[in-house]
Amino acid sequence: MATRQLYAHEPDEPLWEVPASGAARFGWEYEEGRERLLALYRKGKDKQWDAAKRIDWDVEVDPYDPLGVPDENMAVYDTPYWHRMGEANRRDMRRHYAAWQFSQFLHGEQGALVCASRITESVPDLDAKFYSATQAMDEARHVEVYSRFLHEKIGMLYPVDTSLRELLGDTLRDSRWDMPYLGMQVLIEGLALAAFGMLRDFTEKPLPKQILTYVMQDEARHVAFGRLALRDYYAQLGDAELREREEFVIEGCYLMRNRLRGEAVLTDFGIPAAEAVELSERSDFVRAFRKLLFSRIVPCVKDIGLWGERLRRAYVDLGVLDLGDASLDRLMAQDEELAEQLDARRFAAEEAARVAEVARVIAEGEAPDVKEDGIPGEDGGGKPEE
Repeated sequence: MATRQLYAHEPDEPLWEVPASGAARFGWEYEEGRERLLALYRKGKDKQWDAAKRIDWDVEVDPYDPLGVPDENMAVYDTPYWHRMGEANRRDMRRHYAAWQFSQFLHGEQGALVCASRITESVPDLDAKFYSATQAMDEARHVEVYSRFLHEKIGMLYPVDTSLRELLGDTLRDSRWDMPYLGMQVLIEGLALAAFGMLRDFTEKPLPKQILTYVMQDEARHVAFGRLALRDYYAQLGDAELREREEFVIEGCYLMRNRLRGEAVLTDFGIPAAEAVELSERSDFVRAFRKLLFSRIVPCVKDIGLWGERLRRAYVDLGVLDLGDASLDRLMAQDEELAEQLDARRFAAEEAARVAEVARVIAEGEAPDVKEDGIPGEDGGGKPEE
């Protein structure tokens, strides 16, 4: 079925064109490169995987409860609107929330695909071009995964959120080669990692857990790429240039905070827009979710050298300044380890099932060939029939 038939709302335009400026950059040094980035490139090559094979798409998913999220986590829970809903409407709302959330994951991954391609074109260093080329393949795979999950398992999509679209547009329209790094690798990818991680650790549903775990294994490398490239470059910039980038980060963080409300779902169920926003703002779950979503961004921003006074004040206002001391390396190592552990458990279970099946077949082959009258036949050692 065509995607346009599954949208809860018709997208504003079937094709969004973002006028891009900037230059394609060629370098003529092919041997030298930063070892850290080249090592990341080699890792990117080694860790490629096929979404059609690594993920078990035969697992059944209840589209009305794809993640097992308690109703208490919905902003409308225990309100007059909730009490007036029948069970059918509540089930439908769970489906809409899942469709909205995974649709934003999908649209963000397409944005990452475009940005990775843009980085390959515009970054001046060949080692960075090498790695960003592997990232473009990763992002194509992520688009494939989330699109398939939405089409086959939930059967509904939502258009791109306005705030996400605005941040993507700002990232792509800027002519400076480092801005796709900053907008995508640090802000959007950092946000995605935290959102994926929270859901990965929360859900016990096998298919979304596989998807989130394997995608996060890739995303951990992407954030590491942004850190390495930008930390080296920003160490060379003056105060005025650093402040420009900090302003971009501040605006992007506020945009992403506003992106997380999901009031589009509430308005679909007849709740006025102003009340939908208010319900989301009052939700304890939404507030906790927002803070966790900055757990990858704030330490990364600090690590690459953007930590001026105005940026710190913004993080105080957002309630996330304390996250600057978190260990990104530990979080990224955990993301990779969890994917490897999931593989080990899944393949061990598959191997055990295969061994059991082989043993069963062997046992059946060794059993006596007993005829219907209970007398062993020739193969079973009895006297053959006349």
